Amino acid sequence: MGAAERLYTPELLALAVELAKWPRLGETALHGDARSATCGSTLAIDLDLDAAGRIERLGLAVRACAVGQASAAVFARHAIGTDSAEIFSALTQLEDWLGGEGEAPAWPGLGPLVPARAYPARHGAMLLPWKAALAALSSTATAG
Repeated sequence: MGAAERLYTPELLALAVELAKWPRLGETALHGDARSATCGSTLAIDLDLDAAGRIERLGLAVRACAVGQASAAVFARHAIGTDSAEIFSALTQLEDWLGGEGEAPAWPGLGPLVPARAYPARHGAMLLPWKAALAALSSTATAG
């Protein structure tokens, strides 16, 4: 099995297609962007929060490889109900794991992304949803 076949599995590609479930939220107050310096991939996220400051709704615009798109879908599937501390913790764990330290984060659904750990050029794209979400969540102080 070639490197591309190990990375671009049917499960990963199915996740990439799933992004259509999370279109942009035009009326939302919170917006965040992230860009990968490694590959130039970008992700924009729109968030609506509940009264407790947890993500209630989200929308995405992703310009990334299939790995970045799949990562965005994994994030979107499980972000509802999370807050900035949980997003930050997951991002930190994901960065450590991609850097060769520790276990994969507890974020659900990361299985199809595990092969991408061996491809450092894809790491920046994988981190985009968490980084963009933190950017949006940090804008709560200036929103409204």
